[in-house]
Amino acid sequence: MKRIIAALSFFTRLPFWRMTNLEKEHYEHVVPLWPLAGWLTGGVMAVVYWAATIVFTPSIAIIAALISRILITGALHEDGFADFCDGFGGGTTRERILTIMKDSHIGTYGVLGLILYLALIGSLLHGIQTNMQSTMAAKWITQSMMAIFIIADTFCKWAASTIIYRLPYARRETDAKSKLVYTKASITEKVVSFLLGVLPACMLASYGGLTLTTMLPACCASFITAQLLFIYMNRRIGGYTGDCCGATFIITETMFYLILTALI
Repeated sequence: MKRIIAALSFFTRLPFWRMTNLEKEHYEHVVPLWPLAGWLTGGVMAVVYWAATIVFTPSIAIIAALISRILITGALHEDGFADFCDGFGGGTTRERILTIMKDSHIGTYGVLGLILYLALIGSLLHGIQTNMQSTMAAKWITQSMMAIFIIADTFCKWAASTIIYRLPYARRETDAKSKLVYTKASITEKVVSFLLGVLPACMLASYGGLTLTTMLPACCASFITAQLLFIYMNRRIGGYTGDCCGATFIITETMFYLILTALI
């Protein structure tokens, strides 16, 4: 139970840590439970989207949903993505990349990365919504978009969490931003993490106006993207950092929506 609370405390800004005393060892096992945080953040996005469509246009509802996740997570993933862009974009050596990513200041690559990401993710979601309008009733569009938010958030967080199975940590623990190195997951933790990540997709893939033939390719593409990113990270810095985790989630989720837009 404490590991669950630690995961929700680590991946969101909600004060779950007040529920009990948490030790460092509990936070060392949070990555396999990252998809569980996706149940929360994806669920909130879905509810905010639904509530916003009652009052505002669908486009504004999409923006409201994205803002809700940023507020809940404290832009945790976006911050990691910006540092990743700065480090891998501006660094030419392993040491330089790690130094840049540890710098709290955001650079040109980070700013451009965030602008392009937010513009692209908003456009993709709007495109998905628009494409649905030609084949679905309004109520099915809303329900389908709610399901998509939950599926994408949970599955892509699971795909990103597999980084600790594939790569070693690239820094020493004393050099880590959070002074924390995630512990390698056990077989049980891997199975639980997988189930947390794929269950929403299994349960909601045919919800509303969605079909398995559109959701499955999007999930596969995002998982393959994550694995390719791991190969790239290993070649550049010989492992991963916390920023790499956040960047992997952002990039794999974007790929998920990119494929979904093309198929719907």
